[in-house]
Amino acid sequence: QVQLVESGGGLVQPGGSLRLSCAASGSIFSINAMGWYRQGPGKQRELVASINSVATTNYADSVKGRFTISRDNGENTVYLQMNNLRPEDTAVYYCNVNLWPVEGGMADYWGQGTQVTVSS
Repeated sequence: QVQLVESGGGLVQPGGSLRLSCAASGSIFSINAMGWYRQGPGKQRELVASINSVATTNYADSVKGRFTISRDNGENTVYLQMNNLRPEDTAVYYCNVNLWPVEGGMADYWGQGTQVTVSS
């Protein structure tokens, strides 16, 4: 069984910063890509950033230059550093991890979601 636990969301003023964390634990053999998605009010879930097993990163155009994704392979954790936040970044943020469990085939796992609200 695999669990993803997210932390770091909250309320921040425009221009502020937040750092999200997502730790994977349980019966994990290896982790491939890790990423962050978000779903704003009345919107579809969208990819924010991803990082693969060799640390190649990919960002949505709307966050390039403001957000940075990183991972700690020893801790099975992915981070999202968010700077210069804007009201339009308000959303529930979900981590996604593509991994091989100890038993079974490769699969995607999702965190529970953490609310990020950018407002003055």
